[in-house]
Amino acid sequence: MKKTAAILLLVTCFGVVQSKAQGYRTALGIRLSSSGPAVNNAVSFKYFMNDKTAIEALFSFSDPVAIGGLLEIHKPIASTEGLRWFYGAGAYIGFENNKQSTTRNLMGAQGVAGLDYKFTNLPLNLSLDWKPELNIIDDINFEPAAIGFSIRFTFGSK
Repeated sequence: MKKTAAILLLVTCFGVVQSKAQGYRTALGIRLSSSGPAVNNAVSFKYFMNDKTAIEALFSFSDPVAIGGLLEIHKPIASTEGLRWFYGAGAYIGFENNKQSTTRNLMGAQGVAGLDYKFTNLPLNLSLDWKPELNIIDDINFEPAAIGFSIRFTFGSK
């Protein structure tokens, strides 16, 4: 799976043809995070529906295998071009193998708050966020220590 993700990132990198300083429409990359949450190290896909609203899909292929979706509201920070802060919420579903060789189902809600930066002359986006999770299926568990760093290739302009 790691080879597939790396190949996908390289193909995306070479397929990028334009990007503007004002923002980006779509981004694809990786999100590295602490191991506590169900959706931890993941492939990240972000798409802006308009200037302020984005959806982000996260695909985690480690253990647990999980998929999550977030609806995010982005707000510019006036003092720095390309820098925005954002917040949002969503849900996830996952499957984890336990010590008895059985699969544990996970489902819950997640929130997000962070900073998003788009480089002016590069098709590159960096993001630092806090994404706490509330697991509600298999057992109720809150994971507050979910800090993540994302690096994405951007394509399409707003």
